[in-house]
Amino acid sequence: MKGVGTHLVLELWGCTNLNVPSVVEQALRDIVAATKVNLLDLRVYPFAPQGVTGVAVVSESHIMIHTWPEHRYAAVDVFTCGEERDLAGAIEAVREHFTPERVQMMHIVRGILVE
Repeated sequence: MKGVGTHLVLELWGCTNLNVPSVVEQALRDIVAATKVNLLDLRVYPFAPQGVTGVAVVSESHIMIHTWPEHRYAAVDVFTCGEERDLAGAIEAVREHFTPERVQMMHIVRGILVE
């Protein structure tokens, strides 16, 4: 199936480091490196009393991480357009930084082209 983009949605359960903005930032940077996309901007926002949201805007689309430390849960989106990317590298990067007990993955082809 061919489309204009690939969207990897990760549900991470039983995680650590979810309230540490520097870990979220490094995870985003490592996903950018693993997927070989072009970073345009990166922002990380901590919330009170807990939780962090980070976004990497890339020329190929975006990468986002949202954390809920109180539930030991993180939601990660890796949306890229154009050429195929190493999504396994993105999964390994989040595993390394958040050490989830369980990972659920959805791989979605966006903008399916009918030829």
